Amino acid sequence: MTGAEDTIDHEAFEAQCRAGIESWIAEHLGGEVVAMERLERWRPQWKVSYTSGGETGAVLVRGNRPIAPVDALRFEMACMQILERNGILVPHIHGWMDEPVAFVMDWVETEDRAPGMLHTAMDTPSEMDPERWQATLGYMTHLAAVHAVPVSEFADVKQLANPPSEPRDIALHAVDRMYAMGEMAGNIDPSLSFLQMWLRRNAPTDRHDVRFLCGDAGQFMSRGTDVVALLDFEIANVGDTHWDLACFRGRHPYENMGDIPALYREYERVTGTPIDRRVVGYYTVAFLQLAVIGATFFMMPEIRGGNWIEGMLEKASITRRAYEAIAELHGLDLDHDLTLPDPTPDSLEASGLRKLIADIGRLPTSSAFADWERDLLGAIPDFLLNYTRYRSWFEMVTRTDIETFLGESFNDLTAADAALQARIDTDDPADDDELVRLMHRRMLRLSMITAGTNPDETNPFFYVLEPVIDREPGG
Repeated sequence: MTGAEDTIDHEAFEAQCRAGIESWIAEHLGGEVVAMERLERWRPQWKVSYTSGGETGAVLVRGNRPIAPVDALRFEMACMQILERNGILVPHIHGWMDEPVAFVMDWVETEDRAPGMLHTAMDTPSEMDPERWQATLGYMTHLAAVHAVPVSEFADVKQLANPPSEPRDIALHAVDRMYAMGEMAGNIDPSLSFLQMWLRRNAPTDRHDVRFLCGDAGQFMSRGTDVVALLDFEIANVGDTHWDLACFRGRHPYENMGDIPALYREYERVTGTPIDRRVVGYYTVAFLQLAVIGATFFMMPEIRGGNWIEGMLEKASITRRAYEAIAELHGLDLDHDLTLPDPTPDSLEASGLRKLIADIGRLPTSSAFADWERDLLGAIPDFLLNYTRYRSWFEMVTRTDIETFLGESFNDLTAADAALQARIDTDDPADDDELVRLMHRRMLRLSMITAGTNPDETNPFFYVLEPVIDREPGG
């Protein structure tokens, strides 16, 4: 990082962004900005209201993720423009702006939707009312239309110009790319390493059809029972449609998607194509692993913005759910009946963390440092305070699990993890079931520490991944 970034005047930076937006609106839309609100999201985004020629309008200024290259934002814009040309219901793109780096699209006025983050889902569980459910069923028709757009339409988009053709490449190209990025950043641990080994060894070998994919399907805006806009194509890709179908399982119930098997039956009705539930299971693991690796980038402390606590929550819970997806495919029972011990007494470290929590809560807020940003910052020492109270227990039981599996002793968890990684690298399928159980226990314990409670079926953070294999209609 540069010194300039470390010493940035955030108020001045926000003012510069707002001035750039006002200038762009005036030049490209002939409008005068009357209101501007920075939204609670992973990335900088503003809802901008303006007047032009006596008419009022609103746009969304979608900025770049702090960890992503500008090309990633241009990629998303290009995909949306191609989808719009092919009749897909996406917000109209008005153009690109350089200050701030963003693209501008129509604002879709609809009911308030949660920001789609775990820390909000834990406090305010997502609900599915009857109208939203009808819209979600209707979304499957729109998803089928997305999948029907010819891949050749995206030939001029560099990232999609050379689609894979062999079944193994179709299954793995997205996760292999994200895994390589995680390795370069030093974000891969044994839990993610095993998932990658498993995905490579279990890739479907008989699926040749390649379609354009949303990448993170299930994100749309509705008004009443109507779908009014499809959103979020930043990880759009080409591949097997079962990837997009797996996204519903991955997002649910943090974002309530309703009856997942019913959605699959609707997609089958619309497309006339049967869904292979085991292939959905495979892509559930793939989608969740990719999501966790992506979330680890938001924990990188040097990055301006980001969301460290959301990354931690996703690492604990989504990794756990990836292992639950494998367990369903393997027919394994997992142990969810774990309990936290009594916490260790607060230490000097805990005292310092409590001081941080108190003082962060007193920080003044502004347009450059909103209330929700202060809450996210305060959640970091709050998590660490909990972690200090259970760290010794967590490291001891995790090390013991590894020692039991490997049949040898270690002085600390670092040494045990190194030996576990060496065993994972042998890629022996005979180890799979025990490694799934071991890793699941580890991530469930980390989830318990993160939430500060034993597994609780009423807490969305602990919801077990819903099965989809061999489930009867309506069951």
